[in-house]
Amino acid sequence: MPERNPGFGTARPTLEAVAARAGVSRATVSRVVNGGAGVREPVVERVRRAVEELGYVPHHAARTLVARRNGAVAVIIAEPEFRIFSDPFFAQQIRGISRELAAHDSQLVLLWVEGPGDYERIARYLGGGHVDGALALSLHDDGELPAIVARTKVPSVFGGRPGSRRRGRPRLPSCRMSTATTGAEHAKRCGIWSRSGKNIAHIAGPLDQTSALDRAEGYREALPDAGSALIGEGAFTEESGARAMAGLLDRRPDVDAVFAANDLMAAEALATLRERGLRVPLDVAVVGFDDMASVVERVHPPLATVRQDVAEMGRSMPRRRSQVRIAREL
Repeated sequence: MPERNPGFGTARPTLEAVAARAGVSRATVSRVVNGGAGVREPVVERVRRAVEELGYVPHHAARTLVARRNGAVAVIIAEPEFRIFSDPFFAQQIRGISRELAAHDSQLVLLWVEGPGDYERIARYLGGGHVDGALALSLHDDGELPAIVARTKVPSVFGGRPGSRRRGRPRLPSCRMSTATTGAEHAKRCGIWSRSGKNIAHIAGPLDQTSALDRAEGYREALPDAGSALIGEGAFTEESGARAMAGLLDRRPDVDAVFAANDLMAAEALATLRERGLRVPLDVAVVGFDDMASVVERVHPPLATVRQDVAEMGRSMPRRRSQVRIAREL
């Protein structure tokens, strides 16, 4: 019967004990445990069996010193805590990141930035060698996060980039979908507002973020005659969607269609229209963006939306981080 390590109060099985049980050298056990090549399969099986019988667990600190790898990646989100845990967009993106990291035996360390006061904390953590890389999401134009991450020299990927188009600002590597005209063009192709006149409004996201700028530009390109009175600025939140829709109706009660920059704002725009006695889509058509099932499925009537694979966007970020790390080692 296997002689498993009984746990608390007993000596921790060592690499030497595994080597003795398997009848091989300590170096061979180390290669097998750390995934190294050049060990014959029968020997690998003997070592694995000895590891299982003894209950050996590799010492994380020692592995870090040898492999220079912590097995952890920081995911930094430049949003307040309430948004991270209430917005399904972040849930899907984090799920995609987590699954990709888990497939490569890495853990996700979640950090969020609510304001400039958090920058020093983030810099200390990244600079302390706790993680193998950093993935930064939801960047804002006035934030210093990209520069702080860059100074730590940690391999990093930025999901999206700050919204500023000012000359002289460095361009950052980013993982994002090209959405310059997707939303409004999709709605036009599908005939969602073919009944409409020229009063097609847009509820934009925060214009210090590229994703919101892209969708606003797409709206303007698809509908070049739309005036500023038909654009309401939101913040990618439900409350801002309701507020922007109410403002649009106050300014332009003749609005007959709305393209919202995300599903949360679209859902609350739809609710506001109903409160004003307007029928969706008979009186006013509504189109969202992202295709968040948790939002789309609870809205009545069903919400028309532009789909993007948010989980896949998340999965792609660790892959790009690996490419950055490999490039630095060449």
